[in-house]
Amino acid sequence: MNKFATLAVLVLFLAACSEAPPPPAAPKLVRTLKVGAGATAAEGAERGYSGEVRARIETTLGFRVAGKIVERRAELGQAVKAGQVLARLDPTDAALQVTQAEAQRALAAADVARYRDLKAKNYISASALDARETAFKAAEAQAALAKNQASYTTLVADRSGVIGQVLAEPGQVVSVGQAVFRLAPDGEREIAIALPEGEVSNFKLGQAAQVSFWAAAGAAGKPLVGRVREISPVADPVTRTYAARVSLKDADPLLPLGMSATVRFPSGVSSAANLIVPLTAIFQQGKQPAVWKVGADNTVSLQAVSVAAYTDAGAVVSGGLAGGEQIVAAGVNLLTAGEKVRVAAQASSR
Repeated sequence: MNKFATLAVLVLFLAACSEAPPPPAAPKLVRTLKVGAGATAAEGAERGYSGEVRARIETTLGFRVAGKIVERRAELGQAVKAGQVLARLDPTDAALQVTQAEAQRALAAADVARYRDLKAKNYISASALDARETAFKAAEAQAALAKNQASYTTLVADRSGVIGQVLAEPGQVVSVGQAVFRLAPDGEREIAIALPEGEVSNFKLGQAAQVSFWAAAGAAGKPLVGRVREISPVADPVTRTYAARVSLKDADPLLPLGMSATVRFPSGVSSAANLIVPLTAIFQQGKQPAVWKVGADNTVSLQAVSVAAYTDAGAVVSGGLAGGEQIVAAGVNLLTAGEKVRVAAQASSR
């Protein structure tokens, strides 16, 4: 029995020695991206924002007296001239006030005429005549005021422009000063854009911009030169963006309002903004952030980078990378220096 047992052990030992070594592990499959999508730093720094043509000044028009609107003569988008009638109020009450004021003025005028005759005959004192003179002046002023109030029942355009908004309709009772129309006067045009709260700090007043129109409104379709004129210090409570205005140079003063435009800032944002990589691509080596660069032979190497900011869009890299370099986008904690990898997919960073 011992002889057979020894033979069996020998057979098993020889079989084990004859097994082939296990195959080498396949390279890790990683997802990569190309920094800047191959763009140069200057091209990557260019950012575009959608906007629309707006008037530099927008005027809200309303009646100077309260009343019921009986007629509206202007429509949305209509071009109007200075002095053109836009709407009217019911003039009945105003006409009655004028009649009453005129009657009071006529009575005061008759009284002051009688008192002047009496004073000429020394039948009354000078103070009595002064009182009647004062009453006459007050009645005269009240009559003139009533006439002005009656004229205010007609709303006219104070300057030429375009009706941008209609805020009241016939039959509606409006109060004093209530907005009825919003008028965009003819003149300087500018572009209204919205800046994300994560980028608003990169802009400043007077910053240069290039404005192009989707309808190619510029001469021969060429972009117009613009500059940042205004940046709101308060974010919109709904969109959480900051409203900004870009003034235009050599723009047509009759440029159609509401036209879509694209505003680009070739040098308005720092050069770091063109190198935004996903947060998953950052490998934290102690206190030094880094990324895994993929070489031509698919070998990875650790590259230290300088991160200017961490935003919702990703990490803003200010140094250590150049446009066109390929880096690992995810799974950075599973790699070692000099390791070969397989590229699964390639995205691009800004």
